This record gives sequence, structure tokens and C-alpha cells, in this order.
Amino acid sequence: MAHFPFFVDISGKPGLIIGGGKIALRKIEKLLPYGPSLTICAPDFLPELQALAALSSSPAIFTKASASDAAAISTAETAAAPTLQLLHRPFGEDLLEPAPVFVIAATDDRALNRRIATLCKEKSIPVNAVDDKDACSFIFPALVTDGDLSIGISTGGASPSAAVWLKQQISTLIPDGFASLLENLAALRPQVKDSIPDEAARASCLQNAFRAALSGSASGFVSSASNSAVSGSAASDSDSAASPSNAVTETVPCGKVYLVGAGCGEADLITVRGAKLLQSCDAVVYDDLIDSELLELVPPYAEQLYMGKRRGHHSAPQSEINETLIRLARSGKIVVRLKGGDPFVFGRGGEELLALQAAGIPFETVPGISSAIAIPGAAGIPVTHRGLSRSLHIVTAHTAASSAPAAGCTANDQTAGTPSPVTATELPEELPLLAQLSGTLVFLMGLSKLEALTEELMAAGKSPSTPAAVLSGGNSPHPATVRGTLSDIASKTRAAGVQAPAVILVGEVAALDLR
Repeated sequence: MAHFPFFVDISGKPGLIIGGGKIALRKIEKLLPYGPSLTICAPDFLPELQALAALSSSPAIFTKASASDAAAISTAETAAAPTLQLLHRPFGEDLLEPAPVFVIAATDDRALNRRIATLCKEKSIPVNAVDDKDACSFIFPALVTDGDLSIGISTGGASPSAAVWLKQQISTLIPDGFASLLENLAALRPQVKDSIPDEAARASCLQNAFRAALSGSASGFVSSASNSAVSGSAASDSDSAASPSNAVTETVPCGKVYLVGAGCGEADLITVRGAKLLQSCDAVVYDDLIDSELLELVPPYAEQLYMGKRRGHHSAPQSEINETLIRLARSGKIVVRLKGGDPFVFGRGGEELLALQAAGIPFETVPGISSAIAIPGAAGIPVTHRGLSRSLHIVTAHTAASSAPAAGCTANDQTAGTPSPVTATELPEELPLLAQLSGTLVFLMGLSKLEALTEELMAAGKSPSTPAAVLSGGNSPHPATVRGTLSDIASKTRAAGVQAPAVILVGEVAALDLR
């Protein structure tokens, strides 16, 4: 049966540990941050334990101490200040009088540990006998700690390895500076409690403070909310009970947008930072080809808005996406704009940030793995390789003959707003220059123009025998890998029935298969 995770204040409370070896040391190291008064009983102690005792607030090493010494160590007077004291003697039942708050039997003698556990249970003293679940009345969890945050993980003794694995996973999800965040919120809580009598308004204020803290504006929010809480408290003497509530809740700052690359493929290809942001956001605006498992990371209270773009399907115009991001941020939300691959590799992420910048919305970019690199890599093709390719050129083959400026740009912003010049077939005009290069060419969004693309490259002087590949992977609904040469890759791709989205790769590396 699973164990219920009580969280108990043991600060200054007397605890008894029997054993002076490595097992006892590991238990003590877990307990010390929580400030108990520990008595460690053993005939001999590791040097590390002696060093810990010397560093404790009231160090004392008792050599061949008597039972009266042991009783004195467990008194309420010594329990008032956290200590670590060593008692150099074998275990005796007298050590359980007066009863410590908890006992840990951590010797190398399993029979002795069981005897200690039996005695403790008879006296109703919580006891842990190491590596003996049946003898325990409580067990040690795998701990994740950061300041006032404590997360205990237990599998009921079924698999300590599973608990340790979960600990490692959870540790990666805690944002940097979380301990300071909790300190700030703890300082704000009593002021909000005193100044806002309405429970719902109080909860809303504290929730807004937490979200602001996660966005990185914790100190500003706490300062503003604290000042408002104080002024609201003073105003409440003469105003209605609603005044303090309004005073604090109106301090909610503008939100923030995080432009996050989801990587290309399965959910675990997202960066750790990107995953953490998903777990703490108030809204996520996402595109096509996102692994649906990523959305399971999003909190249940967060909005999820699909605004995908896929050829042949209705999609939200870029202006609508920009307006949505601005609206959500202005409402105080922490927004994750989740894009497949990397936001800045033909993902129009720059256009969205220009719109946010013009609107005065704070933003931050979290890069992802571009499909231009990830899809070839998954197919065993390195986009660069010494002796074969020392350069990489990523080109979009989906080029519209339009000079309309991008959203968020002015008509004079030629660099950001005007697409590259195009040929009559709407292929990039620089193809003759690209054909002369010896490195790797990667074309995105060009499957429908594959025949024209290969013909123009060959017409510009690219050898027909140049290796080429067409790859569809990641979260594509129709994965495929087709290899050939520049002269036959179009016919092979058509015969294989490859569907978009696909990556087109031209260069010597396309002949490699490193799988």
C-alpha cells in the first residue's frame, strides 16, 4: 500500500540515529537542511560524520557517554536549537527514554535494526529501518529541494530507482531562482491577507503575483502589490471593503511572450527551458507539426489556441496571430508561442517579435532544432562533413512574388518585409549562384516545385550526378526517405508518393547513411 506523504516540521526536534557509517551519513545529510536536533549513536563514526558534528551549531562529541548523558541530549532544552551530536557507545533501550520524535536504525546489522524498529513500534515512536520496508513505520522519500520548496517522491518501497529517476526529471522542471521567488511571495502573503478581506480577490492577487514571478517580474510585482496592499489597508478604514482588493489586483503587470521552438519531431526534442515555460504558462499559441504530448505539459487553467499554417488548409493570417499574442500579453498572461523547429528558420518568428516590439510587449526567444538539420540528421545525413561539405545553405523554395511588408514592419523596411527576388517559376533568383557552391543545399517548402528546382540547378551547372535526397520526418503524418541524384530525385520522389512537408537536400553528404 502507498505511504501518505505527511510534511512534518522537525526544526529543533530531537531525532535519534543508530549507526555511524555511510548509510547513516546519507540519512543525516537529507535531514540536516530541515534543522532537527540529531543524536547519532555508534561505537565508531566516519570522519565525515565527525566533521559534520564539528560544524553544527552546538558541536559535542561524547566518548563512552552514560545513559544520563543520552537522556540529557534528548531534552527539550537541546531540542530548541538544531544540533548534531555524536554519542560514542552501542545502542541501548535507554536511548528511547524520553522518546525522540523519530528514530532511524542505520547500522550494518539487519537483526539489530529490526530489534530497534520493534522497540520503537512498541513505544509508538516513528522508526525507519534502512533497507527493510516491513520493519519501517515511515520511509525516506527521494527529495527535491530548493529553499522552502520540498518535493518528496515515494514508490512505497517498490522501486527506489524509479523514485530517483522521477527526482531527476522533476529537478529539471524547477525554474532557476525558484527559492527566491518563494521568499518574495511569502513576504507578500501576510500583507495581502491583512488588506484584502475578500477570499476570492485575495486568491486572485496571490495567483497573479505567482504568475508575474514566473515571468521574471517578481520583484516589481511584489513591491508594487505590497505598496498597494499597505495603502489599501489604510483606505479600508474609510472606504468600502472592496477598495483594498482593487488596490492590489490592479497592479497586475503586462504579461510576456516566449517564442519557443518545439524542435522537430518527438516531444522530448524541445529544450528543457522550453518545457519549463510550457508548464508555467497562462496561454499557448501553437502551430502544425507540434507533438501533441507537448500540450500535456500545459497547465489545465491555460488557454490553448491552435493557429497552424499548412499548405492547402485554412490557417490564421499572420496579422491575426500577431494580434492574438498582443491581446493575451496585455491581459497579463504569460504566453508561449510554440513553433515547430526553430522560430527563426523560415518560421516567421521575426515578424511576430517585430509586432510585439512595436506594441511594447516584453518577449524572449527560446531556440529550437530546425527541420533543416534535424530531418536529415534523423535520416543519417550530416548536413556538413569534413572533406565533403564545409558549408550549409538553407533556402526556402516557397517564395511568393509579393513585395508587401511583413506584419510589424514598415513599407521602408526592405530587409524584413520584402521577399527575395524570384524567377518566373517563383523559385529563388539566386539559384545559379547556389548551383556553383560545393557545400550542402537544403530547400524547405519546395516539394511541389521539385522538378523545376532540380532542372534549374542542373541548367545552372550543377552536375546531374550530385547526390540528392527528399526527406519527410519529424511529426510529418507521412514519413519518407528518398535518395537519388539531382537528375532522378524528382521522378523517384513522385513514384514514392512523398507528401509535404518535406526537406530537399542536395550535395555530396546526401549519399551518406549514418544510421
